[in-house]
Amino acid sequence: MDGQISKTFDYPRRRCFWHRGGPIRDNHPFSLTLCPWLFRVTEIPEKQSASSSVSMTPMERRASASLAGIFALRMLGLFLVLPVFALEARKYPGGDDPALLGLAMGIYGLTQGLLQLPFGMASDRFGRKRVIVLGLVIFALGSFWAAGATDLTGLLVGRSLQGAGAVSAAVTALLADLTRDEVRTKAMALVGASIGLMFALSLVVAPVLVAVMGLSGLFGLTGVLALLGIAVVVWGAPPAPAQMKGQARGSLKDVLRHAGLMRLNFGVFVLHAVQLAMWVAVPALLVQSGLPKAAHWQVYLPAVLGSFVLMGGVFALERRGHLKKAFLAAIALIALVQVGLLVQSSGTSSVLVMAWLLFAFFCGFNVLEATQPSMASRMAPPAVRGTALGVYNTLQSLGFFVGGWLGGWLVKTWGSPALFACCAVAMLVWCLVALPMQTPGRAAPVQLAE
Repeated sequence: MDGQISKTFDYPRRRCFWHRGGPIRDNHPFSLTLCPWLFRVTEIPEKQSASSSVSMTPMERRASASLAGIFALRMLGLFLVLPVFALEARKYPGGDDPALLGLAMGIYGLTQGLLQLPFGMASDRFGRKRVIVLGLVIFALGSFWAAGATDLTGLLVGRSLQGAGAVSAAVTALLADLTRDEVRTKAMALVGASIGLMFALSLVVAPVLVAVMGLSGLFGLTGVLALLGIAVVVWGAPPAPAQMKGQARGSLKDVLRHAGLMRLNFGVFVLHAVQLAMWVAVPALLVQSGLPKAAHWQVYLPAVLGSFVLMGGVFALERRGHLKKAFLAAIALIALVQVGLLVQSSGTSSVLVMAWLLFAFFCGFNVLEATQPSMASRMAPPAVRGTALGVYNTLQSLGFFVGGWLGGWLVKTWGSPALFACCAVAMLVWCLVALPMQTPGRAAPVQLAE
């Protein structure tokens, strides 16, 4: 009776046929074991085509769009304040104290850096969404506090509360939970693109908005954007994956002993230290080249937007197994940019050359911003993914803090050429540290909780 259907039966709402050559159910393969007392039917998943394996599913697109939206709303609120904070805060009582003014501007990065790890660890234990909502509530409270501030001390308290809403690790961990390894870099690139676009948008609209509503109005708008982010978390983001519930807990030691993760942590520290340090001197170079401050966005905006166009090449390289080469090339590109800025700062600077150097910087920066958190989330065991990304984001925030402080000291003490020389050396050291890196493998697809 080979090939002949010998028995038909129903197995939980699926029409099945059993025959000697193997089971058939609506032309979908099954494995069937026949025992005297039991029929056991197990579905065998079909192989995905190469094209479908690298395309986002509807759930992954929803997760990427919603979580990128959370980042965008939160970062837009921050970026709107940054271009005008130093000038507008001087109008407050106590604003004539440069040290207090600098502390009020930088306290956000310090409190965020200190709390990224606790928030990441809490997301492993209590759930991603709960921690994200809590962080956005704290961020909104800090924004409204700063909006109602009457002196610089009030602004300092508000900025520190904003930083205390450190949700980056939890948001990134949730995005990693909801996406397959094959599309993880693409999802992280969407987040990076949203942040870059908000940065570019803030450069254009912040001076206009502050003229209309003042600094307090900008902080109030920041709080409203945070509340909109909470709505996106609750009603827009997909539910947490089923495999995250009830799993064994890892520890911080598991993260700190992981060589691959520590290489990435070192790298994200260097990248953001260099980013903030170079921006201590870049605006002055643009002015020196003949471009007034009010027109700097004319260089920044095309450089940011143009760099996004080239991101598709990274996805193609990743599919072909060349992610490590793209990663190392991006590090080397930023090191070369620092050498170019060193030359520009040592002589007569040119607007055109500066524009091309900044375009090259954002090309390398966007590649690293997309690939680093993607690789960190894939290297980290699921039980400590939030913790691992908490450490990652802590080093990122500390990089901002150290870069701003060290960059200002270098420019004041030795001048801009010394700053760019140190940035180039730091990038080369990172390249050497990253050389032994192994790109992570791929994990199984996620299953959503019901």
